[in-house]
Amino acid sequence: MTELPAAGEPTRVFLVDDHEVVRRGLRDLIDDEPDLRVVGEASTAGQALARGPALRPDVAVLDVRLPDGDGIAVCRELRSRMPGLACLMLTSFDDEDALLDAIMAGAAGYVLKQIKGSDLVSAVRTVATGQSMLDPATTARLMRSLRAPEPAPPPEDARLTALSERERSVLELIGEGLTNRQIAKRLYLSEKTVKNHISRLLGKLGVERRVQAAVIAAQAHEHEHGHGHAAEDG
Repeated sequence: MTELPAAGEPTRVFLVDDHEVVRRGLRDLIDDEPDLRVVGEASTAGQALARGPALRPDVAVLDVRLPDGDGIAVCRELRSRMPGLACLMLTSFDDEDALLDAIMAGAAGYVLKQIKGSDLVSAVRTVATGQSMLDPATTARLMRSLRAPEPAPPPEDARLTALSERERSVLELIGEGLTNRQIAKRLYLSEKTVKNHISRLLGKLGVERRVQAAVIAAQAHEHEHGHGHAAEDG
């Protein structure tokens, strides 16, 4: 769970990008906001892992591609040391595989470098409060591609066997992009009950974020869809 900055204190931001001009632009943009403060920078994965933990950032803004590694691996490693850290991935490339990797690494957001400055500042604030900030168009395309049937679907995720029938139903609706209110209406439950189901299923799946559960739901749908075709062909 993301730890929110103490009341009255600016959100501490750590920048990781191999281009100095990008880091300088980000620093100017962020430091111009009274509630945000850049506490450090790194230009490589090695520097990020060496400097990050000591700076105690609330948010890390990371380039997906770094000269000595990738920002997604850095995000995963930094979050293993600082579970409260929110990672905002920044990339020039509209890459569905990288988006999937970022989601499953626990990144709170994934935005393209073409984003407007004001929108980037908003994204930093959003992930600092524990919410997800993912590029809607890219996320929608990813979910569609995961739902596309393949000749040989992967084996069913073993974690799904731990879910109750009700939790499986809730997970399926999360995968369809429904809100808590919509899920409650569809299953004739209260919103509070839906929230409780989601909290339990996230724990059983070993993930923190709703969007990670949505990816697992889409993969489960793909698995079932593939088996359905296999049965028909047989």
